[in-house]
Amino acid sequence: MQANLPRIAAYVAGGLLLARLLRRERSPLDEVDIELRESARELPLASIALAAVGFVAGGVFLTNQMRGRTSGASTVEESIDLNVPVSTAYNQWTQFEQFPRFMTSVEQVKQVDDTHLHWRAVVAGKVKEWDAEITEQIPDERIAWRSTDGVTNAGVVTFHKIADNRTRVMLQMDYQPETAAEKVGDALGGVKLTTKGNLKRFKQLVEERGQETGAWRGTVTQH
Repeated sequence: MQANLPRIAAYVAGGLLLARLLRRERSPLDEVDIELRESARELPLASIALAAVGFVAGGVFLTNQMRGRTSGASTVEESIDLNVPVSTAYNQWTQFEQFPRFMTSVEQVKQVDDTHLHWRAVVAGKVKEWDAEITEQIPDERIAWRSTDGVTNAGVVTFHKIADNRTRVMLQMDYQPETAAEKVGDALGGVKLTTKGNLKRFKQLVEERGQETGAWRGTVTQH
């Protein structure tokens, strides 16, 4: 605990400072701040001094990370290789209502029709809902989408055949952090880590079954 305290303090400091200064909102990190201060009372003076350095460093680090992000969207790009045919990977991804099986923050995806979805997910500790539209879909190649209300996001997932039983899935998503807590999470790379984890769980889901749970092979013309 003592060895990691400066790093913990750095991230907590940045989160608290940005949450309070940007929008004067309560940050989910406030609870961590309380625990950190309680633990600090039992630490030797040298460790507390290191924590203070970490606090300042964290504020500077996060301020630098936030520059250029407060007025525009952020982008995350991740990829993963699956040991299944490209059609299997693509078919499974078209089963949108099963996304909660591998996307940890997603509570529900309801497919309204072939090109419209309703999402409910936990974003920075808060439940949010939004509608999305499939803007392009080419079997075994790509699926693109954009939100039509609620949480602002858009992106594309592409499928690349590496071998008969090996496929690379590449995901690019643009999103707009809204609250201070979301901006802090974005600056710390939280969305990137979540996306990487989601893809790993998608890989596990598909490879363990060895086949898709369903498929939709229709085409949506880009619009």
